[in-house]
Amino acid sequence: MADDWLDADQAMARLGVRAQTLYAYVSRGRIEAHAHPSDPRRSLYRASDVAALAKRKARGRKAADVAAEAIAWGEPVLASAITTVRAGRLWYRGRDAAELAKTESFEAVGRLLRDDAAEAAVSTHAPSQAPTLRARLFADLAARAGEDRPARGRAPLMLAQEAAGLLDLVADAVAGERGDGLIHQRLAAAWGLDAAGGDLVRRALVLLADHELNASTFAARVAASTGASLAASTLAGLSALSGPLHGGMAARVEALAREAKRDGAERAVAVRLDQGAPLPGFGHPLYPDGDPRAAALLAAFAPAPDMAALYEAVVSATGQAPNIDFALVALARTLALPDDAPFALFAVGRTAGWLAHALEQSKTGRLIRPRARYVGDAFPPP
Repeated sequence: MADDWLDADQAMARLGVRAQTLYAYVSRGRIEAHAHPSDPRRSLYRASDVAALAKRKARGRKAADVAAEAIAWGEPVLASAITTVRAGRLWYRGRDAAELAKTESFEAVGRLLRDDAAEAAVSTHAPSQAPTLRARLFADLAARAGEDRPARGRAPLMLAQEAAGLLDLVADAVAGERGDGLIHQRLAAAWGLDAAGGDLVRRALVLLADHELNASTFAARVAASTGASLAASTLAGLSALSGPLHGGMAARVEALAREAKRDGAERAVAVRLDQGAPLPGFGHPLYPDGDPRAAALLAAFAPAPDMAALYEAVVSATGQAPNIDFALVALARTLALPDDAPFALFAVGRTAGWLAHALEQSKTGRLIRPRARYVGDAFPPP
């Protein structure tokens, strides 16, 4: 643990800066700091933050380098008042998401993210008859995207009500029928859960509601920046979520869990490590001390013995804590949910964030249009 933190002299030496610059990095959120355990007048600085900053400084600050780095877990590229990751926690408009998950309804958190008080208008939409919940999600959102008016130029209250209605539509698509009441209760009823199981669904939805500028949220914001309808922006987010490196990650966790159940957790983990293969469901670039969403969800129920054994085996072998993908699979197995339930929970939960970001982006009136750095064949001489 000591290697994870540096004192001021060490941090300044590695960065080649003076104390004032080090303090400026801390104030801008680029380096995490906390009080020294033996001397509260001194501070310690997270070594990984210092190393990342030193690497950027060594490479230089060419515009192309900065832009390339920003694409993957790099420098912030958009201003947003919705969500941030800070000090190892996830914050929704300044409120700790893990704390909100203890008591708040998913609808209330959706309103918090959108910064409005709008309730969903009465819906006349009936879910499609597609055979799977994933197919229903795409079909119902695509139908709305093909009909709804562009968001640009419309009144904020009207858009807020439309957003609340789209959240209901997505929940209905997963449940397979139009319903009333709180979304977690409707999903619980569709999946045959009791009140305790429904409350776990509520917690999961709140914890999944937003996660800053992830791939699907960025896709939603790009669509919203064109003035597209809220349904179209949400469909863009869902399309990005469907990829195996994002919302499809649960399938990889399931594969690891099956290996662990068949061969034993320690054996399955050892084989993967020997092969240099990944251990999906563990570790997260934004949370070096562990994903707080996973911790909050796993604290609310007892995972099945095989998942608990896998948890212990990975942590013992690698020191990496579980992330939200592992927690979702563990929840689905504990509650005996349908196979696609982790994706469904992710999609319903994250819809709240996509809508909030689409509304925020629409208010800017700005088109998101980055440039590509051409690396193709040389042009012929003029």
